[in-house]
Amino acid sequence: MKGNEKVVKSLNAALSMELGAVLQYLHHHWTGEGIESQTILPIFKQIALDEMRHAGLIAERINFLEGDPTLAPAKIRKYGDLIKMMKDDLSGEYDAINYYKKVIKLCGEVGDSTTRLMMEQILSDEEHHADIWETTLAKHKGTKT
Repeated sequence: MKGNEKVVKSLNAALSMELGAVLQYLHHHWTGEGIESQTILPIFKQIALDEMRHAGLIAERINFLEGDPTLAPAKIRKYGDLIKMMKDDLSGEYDAINYYKKVIKLCGEVGDSTTRLMMEQILSDEEHHADIWETTLAKHKGTKT
């Protein structure tokens, strides 16, 4: 498999993760309820927009590399109280962080610095999202939101 083919395959998996994240965050934004919902629901929406931007960047890069961007989202975790939703979203961020580090390494190995730089920026965003959920969950530890 050529370098670009490996990168395209990896990027399509990343795109699937981003599409799933968009849908999951939007669902949480639409359905989240509880005493803290007015504080947390806007965070779900903002991160959904960030994930949508990531999906667009990744899809455009796949297209540039002459691949076919996937339309299939990764697994979406729905339902539960706000704490469960935030924990599900944090878990998704951890999954993305771990996977994107592998994509970055692959891009370095095949000499695709443009894709590597793009994925490093997306990784930085995902780490920021994880920090948001870690901080928010720490504030609400032991409470029912």
